[in-house]
Amino acid sequence: MQIIFPNEIPEYSGRELTLAFPAMVDGERVECTITAEALEDHYGAASWRPEDMIGAFDLHRARIEAAARRLLSETRAQCLTLRSGYVRFYEANLPN
Repeated sequence: MQIIFPNEIPEYSGRELTLAFPAMVDGERVECTITAEALEDHYGAASWRPEDMIGAFDLHRARIEAAARRLLSETRAQCLTLRSGYVRFYEANLPN
């Protein structure tokens, strides 16, 4: 399975309190999202305001994409949402 993350600006959803970012999985576009809670709990977002969430996403993009890559690989999902609980589990189980 080939997973690539295009370098696009994530889209904020105030209704859902998420940021959406794309992945290309075997040549097909898949929508990924990360919750404001996960960004605040694990990636240092100061608040749920768009600028704080996007800033945290930008600073930790590689880590967020790594978590999304693993979840996409495990589930073969058509879309996914990274929630705080999954991020906590994923980062706690990273190889040393």
